Amino acid sequence: MARIINVHEAKTHLSKILDQVRDEGQEIILAKGGRPYAKLVPLNTGDKRPLGFVPGKISDAFFDPLPPEELDRWQ
Repeated sequence: MARIINVHEAKTHLSKILDQVRDEGQEIILAKGGRPYAKLVPLNTGDKRPLGFVPGKISDAFFDPLPPEELDRWQ
């Protein structure tokens, strides 16, 4: 559940709020005049997925050109 914080409080405690979003995964809704205005959400850290996470192998035929009938369906 997202927490609602007034803009004045957010300006006063911005660094602490950003840490909560990043470290705890909290979503914060910024309110202006008591009305929701914007949402702070944690960014995807971009952790790289390991290669080879799907079993099996791709054959060399995977890289062959598509047949003309298949190409026509894509156009």
